[in-house]
Amino acid sequence: MMPTSPHGRTELLRPDGSPVRVLVVDDESALADLLSMALRYEGWEVRTAGDGAEAIRTTRELRPDAVVLDVMLPDMDGLTVLGRLRRELPDVPVLFLTARDAVEDRIAGLTAGGDDYVTKPFSLEEVVARLRGLLRRSGAAAARSESVLAVGDLILDEDSHEVSRGGQEIHLTATEFELLRYLMRNPRRVLSKAQILDRVWSYDFGGQANVVELYISYLRRKIDAGRSPMIHTRRGAGYLIKPGE
Repeated sequence: MMPTSPHGRTELLRPDGSPVRVLVVDDESALADLLSMALRYEGWEVRTAGDGAEAIRTTRELRPDAVVLDVMLPDMDGLTVLGRLRRELPDVPVLFLTARDAVEDRIAGLTAGGDDYVTKPFSLEEVVARLRGLLRRSGAAAARSESVLAVGDLILDEDSHEVSRGGQEIHLTATEFELLRYLMRNPRRVLSKAQILDRVWSYDFGGQANVVELYISYLRRKIDAGRSPMIHTRRGAGYLIKPGE
């Protein structure tokens, strides 16, 4: 199944499977909070900034995938902020917010490097829709393919048989791949050795449990080595996979 956000819309994710990151820059805290709530409802990670200087600092920390930027800020105008943001992240898509709807303002904003423009008052749904369009077009995020499984920063493509963790490719044998696929199709669920044998090796349980332990150890060396562990043993019960801490 393709992941959906809480209201049933197809979820957008970053290429590594993690949540989309959005920075909201607006000195009206009530409006920034409303926008943040709507964007978090999409499953996105959201940070806010109340002025240009804070926006630039937060951009360096967060490395956002998109920015919602008010044109009128207390310390500098939005076009100046945009120029500074572009030095940090040249390709980040920017959606301008403004109370002014004059054609020249719209052209000035887009010419300065903004990617889209909404005028106040606006609906939250419109801002979300515009951002989803910008994220898709920029390639910063995409709907997760039905053939792709993601648990934390671990990604498995069932079609191409490619596996990566934190963007780093991991090479698996055919059996290791099948075992990992079974675990990832059942995240946070304890799977017994008998279930794993039946699903991965098609064996009836009896004298073959050690092969499961062996291949779990192989997977751990490749998936967990030097990283926060994802594959866990529940003594007397079986194994499960969950995102690293």
